[in-house]
Amino acid sequence: MTRPAPRVVEALNAALHRLFEERTSLHLLGEDVRDPYGGAFKVTRGLSARHPDRVLSTPISEAGITGVAGGLALAGDQAIVEMMFGDFAALAFDQILNLISKSVTMYGDRVPMPVVVRCPVGGNRGYGPTHSQSLQKHFLGVPNLALYETSPFHDPYAQLAEGLDRGPAMLFEDKVLYTRRMFRDGVVDEHHRYALRGGPTGWAHVSPRDGTAADVVLICPGGTAHRALDAARLLRARGIAAHVLVPARLYPPDLEPVLPLLADARLVAVAEESTEGGTWGAEIAARVHARIWERLRAPVLLLNSADSVVPTAPHLEARVLLGAERIADEIEAGAARSLPPRAPATPPETFAAEAGEPEAATTDGAEPAAGVPVAVPKLNNNDTAYLVVRWFADDGAHLDEGDPLVELETSKAVEEIAAPAAGHLRVRAAEGSEVGVGELLAELLPEPPAAPGPEARSVAPPDPLPEQLAEPLPEPARAQEPGPATARTHVLDRAQQGTAAVVTRAHREVPVAFAAVEVTVDAVLTRLRTLSDETGAEVGLPEAVVKAVAAAHPAFPHLFGTLVDERTVRLADTVDIGVTMDAGNGLYIPVLRDCAGRSLADLSDDLMDFRLKAFRAEFTAGELSGGCLSVSLNTEPGVLFVQPIVMAPQLCMVSVGGPLTRLVLEDGVPASTTVVTLGLAYDHRVVNGRDAVAFLRAVADALHDAEKLVELVDGQ
Repeated sequence: MTRPAPRVVEALNAALHRLFEERTSLHLLGEDVRDPYGGAFKVTRGLSARHPDRVLSTPISEAGITGVAGGLALAGDQAIVEMMFGDFAALAFDQILNLISKSVTMYGDRVPMPVVVRCPVGGNRGYGPTHSQSLQKHFLGVPNLALYETSPFHDPYAQLAEGLDRGPAMLFEDKVLYTRRMFRDGVVDEHHRYALRGGPTGWAHVSPRDGTAADVVLICPGGTAHRALDAARLLRARGIAAHVLVPARLYPPDLEPVLPLLADARLVAVAEESTEGGTWGAEIAARVHARIWERLRAPVLLLNSADSVVPTAPHLEARVLLGAERIADEIEAGAARSLPPRAPATPPETFAAEAGEPEAATTDGAEPAAGVPVAVPKLNNNDTAYLVVRWFADDGAHLDEGDPLVELETSKAVEEIAAPAAGHLRVRAAEGSEVGVGELLAELLPEPPAAPGPEARSVAPPDPLPEQLAEPLPEPARAQEPGPATARTHVLDRAQQGTAAVVTRAHREVPVAFAAVEVTVDAVLTRLRTLSDETGAEVGLPEAVVKAVAAAHPAFPHLFGTLVDERTVRLADTVDIGVTMDAGNGLYIPVLRDCAGRSLADLSDDLMDFRLKAFRAEFTAGELSGGCLSVSLNTEPGVLFVQPIVMAPQLCMVSVGGPLTRLVLEDGVPASTTVVTLGLAYDHRVVNGRDAVAFLRAVADALHDAEKLVELVDGQ
């Protein structure tokens, strides 16, 4: 079995151990850095046991700690300072600015100052305004002070060693990264690869595996790297090839290794978590403009978090901090003006043929379509029609290729459709109307239309009240009916109508069978609590079940397939698992990607994001599609079991009930234990009962067998 890549926190810890073995004059100072605590985020674990005289737990005085480190450096030793939270580096600013950085050059000769100040930074952990900031920008431009940031691509040993050798330096460590795994061997995911440019402390260059040239180059520090990668995947689905650049050293930046890539891109963007104003991104933009202004096709796009303190409440924190969707949306809007025109998805003659009309036919007797028709795209596998929410431009307005055109609402999400080409808008579907897949939404004409089309911007009447939807009965019948004269009704919203369509299709098309087993979960719940304390991630039973299901994929690949026809199953290359989310405003099944290759902490982060998006009903169609198997999470206490459905073309859905307390006999003595019920609904055309039960037992064993539990929780 291939050993998984280390988590970033493990790589940092290994780097410190190696440096302490190599450098006998190296000290580490910080609050609670000695064992058994090993630092607030466990980066220094084990150091004090091996080097008890050189790892010092200090009083709570960031200025004092940093001043002592400067004194050690002036005396010929080396020092690493750990700020419990990077926010507290503000308390050490005077020592960094006026002692450590100035001591290098203010004594006549150059004085080595081998000091590195480590700073856990960033939000997305719910730690609140004074424990979640990204303060990198406040240390930019201090003479002699180098700034580094950890990333999943760069060995922290190289960063720390270079920082000590050129000193002084600061190493910013995004807290969200601690639980994520390092990338290695040039592999990011199935679509992206990476290579280092400029050596081990240079740039990580992430690019499509197929060698597609960059439409957009997105520059970001390591803490934003995963959001940038998610944005690159979103942009890839929208037809925009995004390359990502992640530096090991923030300041002073060395742009030479990446200037050719930047010069060839149609748009350069910088994304960082700090608020705007005096930022690292602005520094990068200024240098890029100075070096290759004549080659740029647009000014560098700067992306930052909102101008706000970082809230504690997760849903408010998510609104403030820069996220992948906003990165993708703003890049798409910025790139639209410089990207070359794309061919329309559906040529005019093809659309006319599909509509069953002559090529020259029109819908209202107006001029024949001489421009580009815009057909309703297929946004998901469940709906055949969507609601036109709003047009972004008036009928007759001129649009450039890539400009926002119209919003369509599916049963689960609202999707923005961009103009496939430049032209004057001719609206063919009114706001508030339903349009089927392939129907004509609009046309983009070379000249303004002579008159507005009959559908232009006509707004549907407001939704009727429930009592208005009740059709009155004929007089004789109404007279015979008991009860009030006005019938009460409940109108299904679009989300529930979508759920109804999926369930109806499942019951109509899939011959479903069902099996269930009961599994003891005391051991896994105990281990998950410990893992949550160790990683800072809220890891629970849902993540463990998803991981256990994914672990069964090699032994039961056909359960993770999709039905192509009556005799063919397409097997999945990666284990992408849908999970049910219901925040009271509709049922969603977003998809967790690559569940077999990612840690429980990673899955926990994604599930937290999904819960917030379910609460706000903000999923995109891409997040709700592509799963090879689904898990129905019903882990509220007291839920005995749940009968799931099978979502065609998937073949299986696993259900998880809530924890229940059982009284059992252990060596003749009554004892309580916690159990949950695992169920499996499966397509009997492909899966038989023997395989279904064996699959459930494999999942159950991973959750309670001691050896397999260690592999499940600690192996990834």
